[in-house]
Amino acid sequence: MGVPGWFARERADGDRFADLVDGTSAPDDDEFAHELALVGGLRELGAGGAPDAETRKRIRDEIAGRLAEAEAPSKRRGHAIANLSAAAVALVLALGGITLLLSKDALPGDPLYGIKRAGESAALGLTFDEQDKAKKHLEFAADRVGELDELTRQGASTGAYFTGLSDFETDLRAGVSQLTAIVTDQGGQTRLAELRTWARQQSDRLGLQIGHAPVDARDKFASVRVLLDKVQARTTDLGSRLVCYTITTGSSDDLGAVPAAGDCVRNPDSPNAAVPPVTLPAPSSAPTGSPSPTSPPPSSSSGVDTATPTGPLAPPPGSKPPPVVATPAPTTKTPPPTTTTRPPPLISIPPLIPGLPPIIIG
Repeated sequence: MGVPGWFARERADGDRFADLVDGTSAPDDDEFAHELALVGGLRELGAGGAPDAETRKRIRDEIAGRLAEAEAPSKRRGHAIANLSAAAVALVLALGGITLLLSKDALPGDPLYGIKRAGESAALGLTFDEQDKAKKHLEFAADRVGELDELTRQGASTGAYFTGLSDFETDLRAGVSQLTAIVTDQGGQTRLAELRTWARQQSDRLGLQIGHAPVDARDKFASVRVLLDKVQARTTDLGSRLVCYTITTGSSDDLGAVPAAGDCVRNPDSPNAAVPPVTLPAPSSAPTGSPSPTSPPPSSSSGVDTATPTGPLAPPPGSKPPPVVATPAPTTKTPPPTTTTRPPPLISIPPLIPGLPPIIIG
């Protein structure tokens, strides 16, 4: 039986990540950047909290002493090793949880900022609903704007601003692409309106920070605000096409689906299509059933009056009037009614004496 494609891809990604952690291969561009940053942070934290030489010697002697006890059964030694392993795993998990907690307030440029971003990536990986995942991307992008405001108060370096703005663009593009894909498939003018309002608010927040940011970072601020303007224009164009048969061009860019251009042929089955009001025709002044007026026949070009006379023609002077002939009224002969005589009904009298036939009258 064949192995599913997604299982093979996940296994290949897992092997690739293990090779990167072991150092047997080099990453390509930003491949597993957040995850490798999290592993590096944990290693640095583990190295900082490592015991000194005396403590290591004492632990080694204690373990060696327990293993050297010949009288102890092998089962007891197995329990001791298992306990030590469990304690080591618990220590690593505890340190990881503490590290994530400490990195909650980390700013771009701080040592724990990479661990914070890795934690956000893990949260996205555990979110399976596409709409919730898009909202998380936008929430993380809004967090970057708040962090940039804090960098302004602290007077951070230009590199910290570039890091925060780049991460803002990454989350913004991912969130907008996923949300517009959902709207294109399922509709939703409300989602587009909320996204447009959110983009305008973030642009206003960044506009207040440009004057206090380093000069080298102001161009980056301006490019991010241009991207937010594109988001607002994209939501407007996409919202105007939701009632059409053709919503998108079928291609995508960094902000997701590209709205179609040209004439909009309205789709009456679209959930965003408005039902036009029913308009009744204006009543006619002519009564119902009356014949329509007819135009008079065109006049002849010969000059002869062809109008129908309205009375008898007058005889020429000096002539006798024609005799009046009485026309008899037509007579209608009514045929005599026909009558049909029905024969009388037959009357049967039972025989008076048994053995004789019955008497029939008629």
